[in-house]
Amino acid sequence: MSAEGFSLFDTRIGTCAVAWGEHGIVGLGLPESTAGGTRARMRRRFPDAPEAEPPSSVTDAITAMVALLSGEAADLDGVALDMDGVPEFHRRVYEVTRAIPPGDTMTYGEIATQLGDPGSARAVGQALGANPFPIVIPCHRVLAAGGKAGGFSANGGTATKMRMLTIEGALPPTLF
Repeated sequence: MSAEGFSLFDTRIGTCAVAWGEHGIVGLGLPESTAGGTRARMRRRFPDAPEAEPPSSVTDAITAMVALLSGEAADLDGVALDMDGVPEFHRRVYEVTRAIPPGDTMTYGEIATQLGDPGSARAVGQALGANPFPIVIPCHRVLAAGGKAGGFSANGGTATKMRMLTIEGALPPTLF
């Protein structure tokens, strides 16, 4: 997928990144260990996109994401995501995941059941591992069976996931 540009932005969890195109956000990046690492990852994902000042719709999305990652109430429902090239099953998983409010969690199995395919928890996990829109599609709010952390492909792994859940006040008692 191509992007018109990308930009870095600072949050409570580190420097994140956003790439946009004609039809909305085409990719988000959670922090690497340094801002330079986040920038390099976006350049690998979107080699033809310049680092640039984002359009107002993306600036509004950044403001909401920064607020959310600061523990404030923020509505990301209106953030336009360009899902061109995203497989249909992944889109369905992302739709259910996007509906999980801050402070709540679901399990991979619960999402699979909600999709009408209770045996697809592993496929749900794979779809979330490929999520190009973390924060807006809050894959960090999805846990393994029994409230265990499960995986998280972002830099820092499950520690980053737990940090995001802590900020949102969503850590279930079984994770303490």
